[in-house]
Amino acid sequence: MADGLSDLYQDLLTGSYDCVDRIVLNAYFRMGHSPGGFHVWWQALTGSDESLDNTHLMRMAGRFSRRIRGYAKAHDIPVIDCPVGERKHDIAEEHLAKTKITQGLFLVLVGRAQAPVWEVTRAHHLERKQPMPYVNHYSFHILDPEWGHITIKISGHPPFPVQVILNGHEYVACQAHKAGICFTKEGNCFTHISDAAGLAKIADTLSQPGAIGRLNQVCERWIYSTCLCFALDREEQERSRFQYQYSNYQIEYSRNLVFEIGGSMEQVFQALIDRSRAPLDLKTIKTILGYQRRPRYGKRKKRSEWEVAVERPTYDLTMFKLHCGKLTLKIYTKGERVLRIEAMAHNTQELDCGRSLENFPEILARLKSILERFINALSYIDQCFIADETLEQLPAPVQVGKIKVGGIDFNKPRMRWVAQAVLALSASPGGFTASQLSQQVRRLSQQDESHYGPRRAAYDLKKLRGKQIVCRIGKSTRYEAIPQGARAMAALLVLRDKAIKPLLAAAQQHRRSRRPQNPTPLDIHYQTIRASMRGVFHELGIPA
Repeated sequence: MADGLSDLYQDLLTGSYDCVDRIVLNAYFRMGHSPGGFHVWWQALTGSDESLDNTHLMRMAGRFSRRIRGYAKAHDIPVIDCPVGERKHDIAEEHLAKTKITQGLFLVLVGRAQAPVWEVTRAHHLERKQPMPYVNHYSFHILDPEWGHITIKISGHPPFPVQVILNGHEYVACQAHKAGICFTKEGNCFTHISDAAGLAKIADTLSQPGAIGRLNQVCERWIYSTCLCFALDREEQERSRFQYQYSNYQIEYSRNLVFEIGGSMEQVFQALIDRSRAPLDLKTIKTILGYQRRPRYGKRKKRSEWEVAVERPTYDLTMFKLHCGKLTLKIYTKGERVLRIEAMAHNTQELDCGRSLENFPEILARLKSILERFINALSYIDQCFIADETLEQLPAPVQVGKIKVGGIDFNKPRMRWVAQAVLALSASPGGFTASQLSQQVRRLSQQDESHYGPRRAAYDLKKLRGKQIVCRIGKSTRYEAIPQGARAMAALLVLRDKAIKPLLAAAQQHRRSRRPQNPTPLDIHYQTIRASMRGVFHELGIPA
């Protein structure tokens, strides 16, 4: 679990752990999603096709609703109809805190969302309704002995598609409690751990092949007996051979660095943001002021309380995101002492490794690889250096295969734009192409494609390959930054923009400028360097 940031700040950490966070599985009855298969299933359920019409399909959805509400009323389980925009997770947390149920169903939330619905036309012909209609979905909130709070969301219309929502931190908390590991948990984050190595070992079990069986078991434990039973009783399920299959839809994988002192974490993180957002071209940077918990984004009934919390914040949550298609990389603070770096697959199809449940370990392995690429890209920028001979060797021409290409001159704007673009793309999952590099350079330089296109980008990439700054990924046409090369580029850009340019500007000033009234530590260092450089310029005979 070693990475650049963990190694860099290991003296400030009390521990770290990797954990799968949010897991969303799709459960579907394969036969029911094709017209022919649905006909076969309906015949097995009812005995013939004669009753296959829109009226009977709507009656089945209505029976589903009546059975749920009747069962909930008999067992004193709340059923809440949620309007559009209602934050259902907040409602579930509120009921979870006061429920006396220790295992099983404790809440049902009803909301409307799009779902596939069959429409029966003449001669019992089936077609999907277009556009996809909004229908009632029932979210069953369940307490599971192995996974804690889980949610199973099912459509009331056949073939009853389902989403199963799990949380890896809940699973780890349940298993750690059974193992006798003491911990403090705030939301889905461990802030104090008595045995960090033991907890990390439990968290690693979700990345192993055995996790497939655990996920399948928790789904099978509740989906038929607690959810589907309101649409089809046990005898109907067996007679029609209704059986769900599972696929991965959304997965989040996080690395959590637990700092010994919260103030140290905040200083490290704020400095990391300041140094990284320009090279990585991070557009989404936001600071949320609130109190010990995260602020709520829903309808605020008491606005005055929110305003007081903003005026007197006791906890700052800062985050920034990097979006890459349907993947998101995010780094933010959790609690007072945890820095979380997270990779999220909003749709696992983006990872191109299959979506079936059997591919769960492979999906996690790819997310972990993406996460570590992002962390290392941050560490290259956060701690950059250049070897003594690098600066002299950069302008020299180099041989790449059988082709001789020119050197790299960072005094030319084009190469500086290329270096900035490579740093911005260094955290991209799966590397980047020459076309993507040219697009990034054009955006930085405000040029059109006639001035800098993929062909020029390919030539510049050859020069960077020759200097061991980037390399090609296998035999593909994609590239990635080499760690030493990324550090060298970051150091050159930082030195030029943050040190050389300010010093030259100070050397050319004939009038003494006013010092800032409230100097920052960086201002003080610049003043010290400027005073020292005047002596150097005097010895070298340079007017200052």
